Amino acid sequence: MPYHKSCKKRMKTSALERTRNRAGRSQLRDAIRAVRGQSKKVEAVKALAQAVVVIDKAASSGLIHKNNAARNKSRLAQFVQKLA
Repeated sequence: MPYHKSCKKRMKTSALERTRNRAGRSQLRDAIRAVRGQSKKVEAVKALAQAVVVIDKAASSGLIHKNNAARNKSRLAQFVQKLA
């Protein structure tokens, strides 16, 4: 257990950040899986639109790097384009 008052506060804020980051990462992975799991192009395009929003939010909040976000969006768009 922390001894200093500031360390106690830091533990609380770290725990909050951890839960927020976990939820965000989980939401991000679910959005990507939703696109990858589609077999029809029409449904994949809808899922891609939602995934792009989630990816952009993750990048703007600092959850992932902006280049990582761009790479994910690009790869998902390529995947959707290849669908028949």
